[in-house]
Amino acid sequence: MNLHQCVIDVAAKDPHRLAVADPTGALTYGVLDERANALARHLRELGVGKGDRVVIWADKSPDVVMAMQAVLRLGAAYVPTDGASPAPRVADVVGDCGARALLSTPGLLPRISGRLPADVPALDLAEDLGTASAPINESADPDDLAYILYTSGSTGTPKGVSISHRNAWAFVDWVVTELAPTPSDRFANHAPLTFDLSVLDLYAAFAAGASVHLIPSELAYAPTQLVDFVHESQISIWYSVPSALSLMMRDGGLLERTPPHGLRAVLFAGEPFAIERVRQLAGWTSARLLNLYGPTETNVCTFHEVVPADLDRDRPLPIGGAVSGDQVWAQRPDGTAAGPGEEGELLVDGPTVMLGYWGQPPHHGPYATGDIVQVLPEGGFEYVDRRDHMVKVRGHRVELGEVEAVLAAHPDVAEAVVVVVGSGMDARLAAFVLPGKGRKPGVLALRRHTAERLPRYMLIEDLHFVADLPRTQNGKTDRAALAAAARHPDTADLL
Repeated sequence: MNLHQCVIDVAAKDPHRLAVADPTGALTYGVLDERANALARHLRELGVGKGDRVVIWADKSPDVVMAMQAVLRLGAAYVPTDGASPAPRVADVVGDCGARALLSTPGLLPRISGRLPADVPALDLAEDLGTASAPINESADPDDLAYILYTSGSTGTPKGVSISHRNAWAFVDWVVTELAPTPSDRFANHAPLTFDLSVLDLYAAFAAGASVHLIPSELAYAPTQLVDFVHESQISIWYSVPSALSLMMRDGGLLERTPPHGLRAVLFAGEPFAIERVRQLAGWTSARLLNLYGPTETNVCTFHEVVPADLDRDRPLPIGGAVSGDQVWAQRPDGTAAGPGEEGELLVDGPTVMLGYWGQPPHHGPYATGDIVQVLPEGGFEYVDRRDHMVKVRGHRVELGEVEAVLAAHPDVAEAVVVVVGSGMDARLAAFVLPGKGRKPGVLALRRHTAERLPRYMLIEDLHFVADLPRTQNGKTDRAALAAAARHPDTADLL
């Protein structure tokens, strides 16, 4: 199965069924099918074909979902970028993936004018293109590229995770088997379409002929509005990072209102979920609670369903055992598999493991996640820590090295170190900046510099100028000391 066939099949059987909606509008399966065909025809006339990449730069909307479907029908691959991403970053993505076209909105298109190669057309994805004279549905082999998700890169350059139809469908097929969605289900889409969590929301819904309800980015962390959305949209399947649910419970009044009648599954992933919040959630709803785990490079490769015994824990939930047809194990430093009670780096092999990073050699064999886990006696795994400096901020993966590289690129900065302070919904990035000799970088100038080059979730919240950076005995930057200083902002600037 490929990622666009579901919409084609449902549209043929029940064109009037609701497919995708947001607060501004909705598309039935029939209209989604017709508009995707029309856009696919237009893109084909511009030379887009099998194997090409098309960048989509826009805030999430039914039009964006339609554009994704149009690209897939050509045997091409879509590359989503958030509407809040700065134009230079989008232009870099276009260049990096060798995009054949860019789809955007009238409000954004002028910002990228002059930044694209001459042979890359920039199109308004909301333009009325009429209807296609004939359906477009190019065949896609399982290992053909379906989409590229750009994630934070340690070198300062985003990395394009290349995902095939087989990679994505292995996960979607597991979700459909596990949740058994029906056409009456109503999926919420909280995650950005640039985030791998959205794959479940869209394609599991389409596989079942259900509807997906998009949460606008400006409401993603607005607790009261999120709770209202759950009730007004009568959501039956919710999937988000834990920090969104925590915010809804703490500040949105979620627990004070009766759950929607049809709510039957609440899924979360991307970061540990405080066990106290899990207890509250379990006391509020009888819906299934599922903790999903997996980096973008593998999508979801393990999961754990909350059971009553979990509520007596004093640690975050286990990440569970392998799913989606994957094999998962913990590897000790000596290369051998860790046994019960032992710790090791989690490795994943199987159908969900990415094709590779765009522009780099294909990936073969197991994928090393960089996450340290403990093997549980009863099977499955418990997350322990990260092996490197990649962190999660509200569920978004952030490579601190990328933020540091952008700061260090400012002419007034000699060196910059970024740490994460807090956890869950309170997590924030703090930067320690060592000015260049004779330079006096300004706070506003540095914030403007980063805002032009990084997405919103990677922007610094706390900025400290220091005369020197603390070092460990072996000469490395003492990140632990900086993190401690960041927790006490009154003294952070005295380093």
